[in-house]
Amino acid sequence: MNKSERQAAVARIINQQPIATQDELLEALKAANITATQATISRDVRELKIFKAQDANGNVRYTLFRGDEASQIERLGASIREVGLGITRVQFMNVIKTLPSNGNLLAAQIDEIHFKQVVGTLAGHDTIVVISPDEVAAKWFQQRYENSFE
Repeated sequence: MNKSERQAAVARIINQQPIATQDELLEALKAANITATQATISRDVRELKIFKAQDANGNVRYTLFRGDEASQIERLGASIREVGLGITRVQFMNVIKTLPSNGNLLAAQIDEIHFKQVVGTLAGHDTIVVISPDEVAAKWFQQRYENSFE
């Protein structure tokens, strides 16, 4: 498993279950058949900007730093410029080609922003399908990001 796939799994686990320590995170990854060392997880925690915060029940748990919407959009643009190869609109969907092993991480960033023009994403190894509610929304998404691929 490569870094982007592992980090996508880390982000998914932290969003889905209360994880309070790196040991708990390692165990959750192990349960998902993902092998990682303590040092690797420590780097992932730092790179993903994971921090500890109290949840609604007062329990301390890992949380992903989200930042404001503007910083998320800037980060998405930077990621698209770094790993995106192209975008093609097909009716109400956009197909984004990425460098190998980057589809999941880029799709997670798109999902994280909650664009009203995006219903959801499907991600693979090097391809993302961005589903929009209609062709107008899909065209908006394509126009917003097509210049990032140059």
